[in-house]
Amino acid sequence: MCGGFVVAYTSAKINPKKHALKQLFLHIIYNLGRVSSYVILGIIFGTIGKLVTFSVTATGYLYFLIGILMVLMGLSLMGKVKFLTSIESSLASLPIVKQTFSSLIRSDSYFSFFGLGVLNGFLPCGLVYFFLAMAATTASWFWGGVVMLIFGLSTIPILLSFGYLIGFLKGANFREAMIKIAGIMIVGYGIYMSYIGLVAARGAP
Repeated sequence: MCGGFVVAYTSAKINPKKHALKQLFLHIIYNLGRVSSYVILGIIFGTIGKLVTFSVTATGYLYFLIGILMVLMGLSLMGKVKFLTSIESSLASLPIVKQTFSSLIRSDSYFSFFGLGVLNGFLPCGLVYFFLAMAATTASWFWGGVVMLIFGLSTIPILLSFGYLIGFLKGANFREAMIKIAGIMIVGYGIYMSYIGLVAARGAP
């Protein structure tokens, strides 16, 4: 999802003849919008986690449920199930999303780059789901926001360099290999979270 957005707005909105610093500035504005969305989502999910985890047992079952969802996400990234694909395609095809994207992609204003970043941040993405689950387990609006802020800032370098690396990423099945590795890691962590969730729930008085 993020890669598609970068290709779309770079091709449609950024003139390659512009000064390199001007291009960099536009990319940074876009990424600030994206990270802003992540922080807002982190605050929301951190708050939800605090409301749900009112007891040790509830906390345990929340961890278990999040673990199961992570396993499904990981399997979806590896192409084993269509868990993420169905959600992403249904939300991305909503008329309001299409209209907003079309309006922003045609605009030349700085705000349109920020707006595209915000829109991208709110659209479904497997890795975003993973970190939102972590934000929920903090049971804190503040730390939920911090988790997503760190995640968002950590993704900026790779997306800034995406255009330069696109040729390499297409070669040697590098992208596919990285997605599979990420999927395996998410499945493993999901199993671990489900396990500690069950232990906590069964061990509660």
